[in-house]
Amino acid sequence: MLRPSLLIMCLLFATSSYALDLGSLTNKDATGGLRDALVQAVGSAVGKLGVADGFLGNPQVKIPLPDSLKKVEKGMKMFGMGKQTDEPVTRMNRAAEAAVPEAKDLLVDSVKKMSVDDAKAILTGGDDSATQYFKKTTSAALTQKLLPIVQDATAKVQLAQQYDKYAEMGSRFGVVNKDQANIEQYVTQKTLDGLFTMMAQEEKAIRQNPLGASTSLIKKVFGALGN
Repeated sequence: MLRPSLLIMCLLFATSSYALDLGSLTNKDATGGLRDALVQAVGSAVGKLGVADGFLGNPQVKIPLPDSLKKVEKGMKMFGMGKQTDEPVTRMNRAAEAAVPEAKDLLVDSVKKMSVDDAKAILTGGDDSATQYFKKTTSAALTQKLLPIVQDATAKVQLAQQYDKYAEMGSRFGVVNKDQANIEQYVTQKTLDGLFTMMAQEEKAIRQNPLGASTSLIKKVFGALGN
């Protein structure tokens, strides 16, 4: 067993080995380390969301009824119809959980296409600068990719028909506009919102604790940012 003093010296040496100046990193290292980190963040975020209760059981990303139906929901609960309002919420979140794994390949592809300038801008940006990069480069493609999956998932549980009933009820009382976006588009957008929320958390965690990252290159690059 190592003496306490020797153990402390080993830890200090390990930490200092990553305490580099960002300017001393090569473009290859900077870009490679960031790519490794982003692939790790993508895998972790998708892995947490693309499972049963990944959305439904997480208050940060759980998809609620659209704001326009909140008054209808409140009224139905007042009349003891809470179960009927809970069902569409569960079905929306299950659709998101089914769809989000399909986002992984597009996100990883965006990482592979990232330029050196993109990498350095992300590395020197804020805690969620990589997430903002993903939003800019993948949102349109992700929407196109996920919408058919959401449509299929909602069709299987007849979510659209159930939503239409609430929307019709709401329109009768003047709380829902009939020209509002359909439920599939709503769920798809909320799926993306949840995905980017989780990715921002994963990105922040890597920046704050690079020594806990999965590869030595991530540790080297993000450790340099701590100086």
